[in-house]
Amino acid sequence: MFFKRVVALLGLVLAACARSSTGDSVLVVLDSSLDKEAYSVFWDGLVDKGYSLTFRSHKDARPAVVEDEVAQFNHVVVFAPDSKNLPQDLTPQSLVALLDKGTNLLLALSSKKQTTINTLASEFSLVLPPPGTPLISHFPARDTPATVVPVPPPHAHPVLTAGLPPVWFSGVPFAYTPNPLLLPLLNAPAEAFAADTTSDAGADAVVEAADRAGEGLWAGSSLALAAGFQATTGARATFVGGVEMFSNEFAQKELPQGKLSGNKQFAQDVASWSFQESNALRIDKVKHHRVNETEPRETYTINDNVVFTMHVSKFNSNKDTWEPYSGIQDMQLEFTMLDPHIRTALSPVPGQPGEYSVTFRVPDRHGVFKFIVDHKRKGWTHLQSTTVVPVVPPQHDEYPRFLSAAWPYYIGAMSTSVGFVLFSALWLAGDDREGKKKGIKTE
Repeated sequence: MFFKRVVALLGLVLAACARSSTGDSVLVVLDSSLDKEAYSVFWDGLVDKGYSLTFRSHKDARPAVVEDEVAQFNHVVVFAPDSKNLPQDLTPQSLVALLDKGTNLLLALSSKKQTTINTLASEFSLVLPPPGTPLISHFPARDTPATVVPVPPPHAHPVLTAGLPPVWFSGVPFAYTPNPLLLPLLNAPAEAFAADTTSDAGADAVVEAADRAGEGLWAGSSLALAAGFQATTGARATFVGGVEMFSNEFAQKELPQGKLSGNKQFAQDVASWSFQESNALRIDKVKHHRVNETEPRETYTINDNVVFTMHVSKFNSNKDTWEPYSGIQDMQLEFTMLDPHIRTALSPVPGQPGEYSVTFRVPDRHGVFKFIVDHKRKGWTHLQSTTVVPVVPPQHDEYPRFLSAAWPYYIGAMSTSVGFVLFSALWLAGDDREGKKKGIKTE
């Protein structure tokens, strides 16, 4: 019994140490009309992981998000969907600047009106329908309003827990634009649509309203309900169509099938990804050298055989540490001068955790080259590395003395030289007997 208690206590300590790879301080900006206790399940889940939460009303200016141009919090949660005016440090420009400082964002949108956060969504390539058009679905049959929709999560997703039950959603959908930095987290059901009426009797009015708005028909599984955005700096921003997804009511609400919804786990998965707790990678070091050498060279010679090695780590939130990671099977290396001269697979090294290596021959072209690794996969931290190295032609004493392909020319030259010597010797050493006979005088 004592041993079990020790193990349980150790588990709680380890759980308390699990936090984000970028820090554990979280500023929660809460609308004054929202009850903080109505979202206690979500807050408690963050606290149990080791995050430190600081709450602030959407009307207050303190505590400030940024002081002396330094971000005071690692993560910012803005649950003020219906607030039109936010403090100066929470304007769209300020929030975009936070991403440049490495601060992560979790934002809830409004389905009722055009707000500051809705305006910010357009900066991240998200298109919202006209105000006052929430998501509506009449399927499956249930005892909830048509605007409270059970949504099945994707079956296989790099961010969400596998086998997650459907989640309750109430809010506004939005559309994607072709932006490779966007990460779909949850899409609307195929039978759902966005409209200002919940009655099927006005189905034709939905199409007419869509035509008048000029945005087309807002319907189907192409609509997004939650989406993430990963900036080039590595910071992440997540937009959710309704703050009710994080509420205690939806976390404890049963589905039409009679089982508990997946809102609680979905909220924690979204927060884990947004705070760079899950799927966080980094490049520890990069090195390059010639084959049979260990030290890098300032310059390489054309046709050199070069070894490029990179070490990658993944953040383990359970241990609050970075660990070697060899799970990437599609990494590539480019050896580039303006255009890639070589593009090859950068594969994990068996028996060397976290190490990726490749050997290649430098092209027969001198100039300033770059080792480039640009690995971008949805849901994972982007891995980017650039190393500049000059490539020069061989020096005068580095050229080979004999080329195997030139042996026919060597033989031709030598045979010509030997023939010339023999011919000259025979010519010079020849005996002119007739001339001597003509020169003899007779008495």
